[in-house]
Amino acid sequence: MDQKVDLTAPHSVGTTVIGVTYNGGAVLGADSRTNTGVYGANRASDKITQLTDNVYVCRSGSNFMQDDDNRLEITRTRFGSLLKRHGDLTERLARDSDKIIFERLQKEFEAARASQTEEICLDGDAWNDGLLATIRERVHMESDRKAMHGDADILSCPHEKITYKIGNKVICCLEGARIGVQYETSYAGEPCDFYHCVLESKSFLEKMTVLEHTVPFFLPIREIENDLLSSNAMKFIDHVGDLLQAFVDRREQVDCSCQTYKGTLWKSNQRAVS
Repeated sequence: MDQKVDLTAPHSVGTTVIGVTYNGGAVLGADSRTNTGVYGANRASDKITQLTDNVYVCRSGSNFMQDDDNRLEITRTRFGSLLKRHGDLTERLARDSDKIIFERLQKEFEAARASQTEEICLDGDAWNDGLLATIRERVHMESDRKAMHGDADILSCPHEKITYKIGNKVICCLEGARIGVQYETSYAGEPCDFYHCVLESKSFLEKMTVLEHTVPFFLPIREIENDLLSSNAMKFIDHVGDLLQAFVDRREQVDCSCQTYKGTLWKSNQRAVS
């Protein structure tokens, strides 16, 4: 009896792959047939492909191998970028430079606040572009005066040094025509970490840039700088503060959950293992 073949049926792209792990590695296996519908197009297909030095993928055997190769190349490129980023982050975590920058900036901010003549707390509309322009003008005037007359004139005729506190932000004038922003994060009413962002510009009329900061490396401060700082510096300062506070909130919430459910999670894990 002749077998009836439905030529309009979808092509079968099924395959057989298997992976087995052992103490020290893994073994992958796959059949070698490539199908196109009811026909066997290739009996020697390579269905195990290497992505990186220690990453392999198994794929199906169909007659659309060109499409598979294109997708595989895209995956290989993305995975390579991911590995590079992971390496960069690992190196960053191993460096001590971030801690050194934090300690130096923390001392500089403490010195600036210690030498202030007045601290002004602002709310709502009092924090605006006009105030930020005044702060920028003040730091450049102070820098120009020091460059013209030296430290002796500044000591004999000291100018007022004002620090502004807006919400969780403290803004002060630093040496060298720089504006310092210190973010004071909190959780459940208790103070948490300090973060710093130092802004500078060559002149009062030029746009500001981020000179240095202690914002965690995984938060996109450079992207925010490119999007906001040149067009709306006040929004940039506020947005970085909101981002840091959100990060601290989530981190503390996770820590609280881990402490609260630590015993429950351990018992559940033990039951699953057993």
